Amino acid sequence: MDKNSALRTSIIGGGEVDSVISVDTDKTVIHKTNSIFWDTKGNDILGATSLPYYGAFVSEEKCQLFGDVSGKKMLEIGCGSGQSLQYQGERKASELWGMDISENQIEKTRQYLTACGLSATLICSPMEEKCGIPEDYFDFVYSIYAIGWTTDLDGTFDRIASYLKKDGIFIFSWSHPIHKCVVEENNVLAFKKCYFDESWYSVSFDEGTLTLSDRKLSTYVNALSKAGFVIEEMIEQSDEEIMQRRDDNNDFAKKAKMLPVTFVIKARKL
Repeated sequence: MDKNSALRTSIIGGGEVDSVISVDTDKTVIHKTNSIFWDTKGNDILGATSLPYYGAFVSEEKCQLFGDVSGKKMLEIGCGSGQSLQYQGERKASELWGMDISENQIEKTRQYLTACGLSATLICSPMEEKCGIPEDYFDFVYSIYAIGWTTDLDGTFDRIASYLKKDGIFIFSWSHPIHKCVVEENNVLAFKKCYFDESWYSVSFDEGTLTLSDRKLSTYVNALSKAGFVIEEMIEQSDEEIMQRRDDNNDFAKKAKMLPVTFVIKARKL
């Protein structure tokens, strides 16, 4: 595994990284730190997770959480470089909207979609903040490995609920919290972090810095319920076919066979 792959699985997957420092929850500082990272180093270091993949070893092609999206209005939270919006556009969604904290990512998305013959309404803003997105408008809101960056989970889910029509669908994926607690050492899985610790911390590497928090699964579930969602489906099983197709035999893939590395939730607005 190369250096960047190791960083990727450590930060969004699991394991240990150097220079982990506990930090105060100052939303302004966190937003600035993370937006600078994604403006400058994000894609080079962490790459992009995008549909049809929800994360490591989980695919929409197998799960079919969206179903037929033709004629549907779609909003992506954390649109990155635009690949997931392209996926929805090619499946005949009627409107594409994207939000991201990084100006650089927004520009990359705009250029990428234009090259694909697609267009989208793109907004640069933290997901927690009001930013002109219409309410009671969308059929789907989704987020692929981005929702965990929020500094205000309750507020973010409230906003997402406001964007959706009644019975609208919210689908999101993120690193499974149990995976962030466990590392492999000499072919043995060992706990290295307390599952219940949701404090914010900073990770520095290659002159870049990220700030994040590892939330419990119950924190996501309870926040969804509080915002008026009902969970219709949750996926946390790694897909054996994907692992075999990719011929992954590294520590990350071995670990994924023993515990969940990604979770995906499909919820409906009541």
